[in-house]
Parts: sequence; C-alpha cells; structure tokens
Amino acid sequence: MNDLPLISVIIPTYGREEALRDSIADVLIQDYPHFEVLVVDQSPKHEPEVQAYLEEVAALGKIQWFRLNWASLPGARNYGVRRSSGEIILFIDDDVKLTPGFLMAHAKNYLQNPEIGAVAGRVFDRMKLGESGGKLQIEYLPPQAMNPGIAWYYIDLVHTVKPQQVLTARGCNMSFRREIFSKYGLRFDERFRGSAVREESDFCLRIRQTGYKIWYDPEAHLVHLGEETGGCHDISTRSLKYQLTFYHNNFLMALKNLTFSEALQLYARLFDCQVLGHPPCNKSGSFGAVFSRAVFYILGFINALSSVIQSIWNDGQIYTKLDQQPQMLVVNKQPSMSAN
Repeated sequence: MNDLPLISVIIPTYGREEALRDSIADVLIQDYPHFEVLVVDQSPKHEPEVQAYLEEVAALGKIQWFRLNWASLPGARNYGVRRSSGEIILFIDDDVKLTPGFLMAHAKNYLQNPEIGAVAGRVFDRMKLGESGGKLQIEYLPPQAMNPGIAWYYIDLVHTVKPQQVLTARGCNMSFRREIFSKYGLRFDERFRGSAVREESDFCLRIRQTGYKIWYDPEAHLVHLGEETGGCHDISTRSLKYQLTFYHNNFLMALKNLTFSEALQLYARLFDCQVLGHPPCNKSGSFGAVFSRAVFYILGFINALSSVIQSIWNDGQIYTKLDQQPQMLVVNKQPSMSAN
C-alpha cells in the first residue's frame, strides 16, 4: 500500500458553508492511505460553525487551509497545484458527496495504464438527472463527442456508464498526473472569467499536445449537489456580466485551441443554441431576447479576440503573478501536512 502514489485533493471554494464542511468530511474518510487535502478558500467570511470546523481540521493537520483575498476559479486551481506534493492532482468542487473508494477509483487508472494523463470521473448531477428522470444510460459516447468543434453538445459524463477515452473532464471531478504541470508546464488560464465556464475544457484540450489520454472512469463518481449559492453561482446567470463572460470564455477556448473549421462549427452551434434558443438550450425565441443575446454574442467574441491579441505581451496569469508576492495574497495559511 505504501507504493500507492500520493494524491493531492484540491478544493477551491467561494461562499460555501455546510456544503464545504461536508465535502471535506467525505474526503477525510477515504479508504485511500496516502493523500493530502488543500482547501483554497476565497470566501471573505464564514459562518461561526464552519469557521470553527476549518480551524479545527487545519490545526490537526488534516487539511492545508489557504485563505485568499481574491476570487478566481482557475487562479485557485493554479494556486493549489503550486502548493501540492502529490503525484496525482485531483480537483473536486466544494459541494459534492463522495463514497469512501473515490480516491482509489481515480488512482487505479494511472497505475494500470501509463498512457493516461488525466481521469474524468462520473458526475451524478442532480439537475441533469432530474431532467432525464434518472433512467437514461449511455454506453459509449458518439463520435461527435471527440470533435472539439461540437463535442460540448455530445459529451455526457452524467449518464455514460462505460469507461472510454474522452475529450474533456468536468471541473468538479477531474485528476491529472503531476507531469502535466511539472514537465509540460500546463496551467489553468486565468483569463477565464466569472463562472469560468470552459476553463477545464481549455485545459484538457491543451493536454492533447502532451500525448497523454484523458480517460473517463464511471467508477470514479461523485454526487454534485449544485448549490444555488456560492461557488461560481455568485454571479447571477441573468446578469449582464455573466452573459458577457459566458460568450467570452467560449470564444477564448475556440480561438486558442481549435482549427478554423472546428471554430466555425462551435460558433454556429453556440449561436443556434445560446442565441436563437434552439434545443438543447430551449430559450425564449422572442425578438427582444434573441437580439439581446446576439449583442452579447458579438461583444463576447470581440472581447475574446482582444484577450488573444493581448496575450502577445500579457498572458493574463494575474493571480499566478500575484503569488510571487505571498504577503499580498495569503490571509491565513495553515502548516502543510498530509492526511492519512
């Protein structure tokens, strides 16, 4: 058992209370013998009971607790990676439920197949399961799910029951070999704003350059609660800022990673679904609603194009650069210890 690789479980969190505490508790009862837990906490303040719990488990060395004075999901992921020690880096959300064998389910894939560089776990998403009635089962994803231009409308990591190679993982349940970060120097792009939609897709698309495979394992499953407050939901899906960042992030992913033909496919599907409101988006088809979404679609593209042009002199990794000045960044840091 001592030969099992150390797993670093990184939990970025923002504005979560009981769900965060329960998620940490589920990690700490894992039957895997060799892991550490890093909580990258961007919450300005916690409720007294949750604050006391975090202080207690940190003081006991069960978690490493980092409190930051800024909020960025990709920034928090990078921050946690820089402070982790594991051979496997595993990300979960702060509102999940785990079974005791969760970590072992991730680890076995790396032990069994050296070609695997990332593992995408199954996500029992309450909202999506409710929409399908919980009875839908998919054995193998269609070929379209490996086409980066249209894959995002065919990848289903909720209802798929067979292990297989996939194009991307879901950010609430994904793990990577440390080499992805240390040898190949990949980082999460901190220009993905707001809800950070597509930040994990962008990262996974860049893994293709390493030659490693991304493997979907339904045994590495968790329940994603999808809490309505906290996390990425601090930005209302009805807000103007959300609309702009949503389109910006989709276009940024495309401009960075896709061929011209793949990008055209993505732009067309994005317009058909998100702007015109056709299935599976099923949005209002009124003239006012479509016109409003079309404006944000255009502004999002212009904004993403600007981000790409600026990358010539500015890579946008602002939180990583701030980390070179830790006294400005860390509000409260607990000693680094492994949880066993």
